[in-house]
Amino acid sequence: MGRPTMEDVAHRAGVSRALVSLVMRNSPKVSEHRRRAVLEAAKDLGYQPHIMARSLASRTSNIVGVLVSDLRNAFFADVVEGMDSAAQELGFELILNTGRRSAARERTALDSLLAFRPGGIILLSPVLPAAAIRVAAQQGPVVLVSRGSTVPEVDTVNDDGEAGSALAVDHLVSLGHRRIVHIDGGAAFSAAARRRGYRAAMQRHGLEPMVVPSEHTDSAGLAAVQQLRNLFSPSDFPTGLVCGNDFNAVGAMSGLEEAGLRVPEDVSIVGYDNTSLAALRHVSLTTIDQPRIRMGRLALEALAERLRDGRTAPVRRRVEPSLVVRATTAALT
Repeated sequence: MGRPTMEDVAHRAGVSRALVSLVMRNSPKVSEHRRRAVLEAAKDLGYQPHIMARSLASRTSNIVGVLVSDLRNAFFADVVEGMDSAAQELGFELILNTGRRSAARERTALDSLLAFRPGGIILLSPVLPAAAIRVAAQQGPVVLVSRGSTVPEVDTVNDDGEAGSALAVDHLVSLGHRRIVHIDGGAAFSAAARRRGYRAAMQRHGLEPMVVPSEHTDSAGLAAVQQLRNLFSPSDFPTGLVCGNDFNAVGAMSGLEEAGLRVPEDVSIVGYDNTSLAALRHVSLTTIDQPRIRMGRLALEALAERLRDGRTAPVRRRVEPSLVVRATTAALT
């Protein structure tokens, strides 16, 4: 036997195919007795409604395509968790794809998602060019998380990266640190705001900012510390590091360990994102928290407002970060 069809369910329940369709669309026009008979028949047969066919038949779609830029980063897993929670409540289905932080691969992944004819698309920190996002928005609403946009058909959800980096600098300064370096996040959209926040906070405290080029990966954090070892002697090595994200910070911690430097006794480190990695007991990373699950919910809710409420004006939602102090920062001795 092949996959059970709607006709099979109708035959088993002794009703018409049209009535089965009404039940699968949760129509209030069906009596409770017939609804129960159809659902029991569907369960007996192992029938699952075809999401794409149902969307095409109704000319609407409850499918939401989600493009995740980096599956290795736990930050995105938490954002997707928030989306999934909201999707369950609002009756949407998520389809995920990834581009592995490559613009070319993201374009292919986005095309694959659009082939499902989704009601809308959510892009998590994409590296796609703005033109590609604009083209996608012509086919349906788009929400960007951790990236900005001026396109009217695109909504955005971001945290205040400048404020987050300022919290990190202020924390280190309060512990007596003065030689504080920022290990940068590279070309990532969020990195620019975090870089600005670091520079502004250092200048506010009368300190000289220094930014080391890097990326949001552990290997880049390790390489950044190796670069710092070439620039500074042990006597004037930075005592505080503000890292682009948690992965970057963990890589920096490995680099410091290789150099024989202790965290936090010799160097204090602050990450960014407050991922599950940062909370591991053997890592115990002081970090800046983005309310990741809330960001995911906000993104899905913004899409629902477009699709179901008819909102056309763009929304630019911004959440506030907070400092989470753990074991990687200590007072300068």
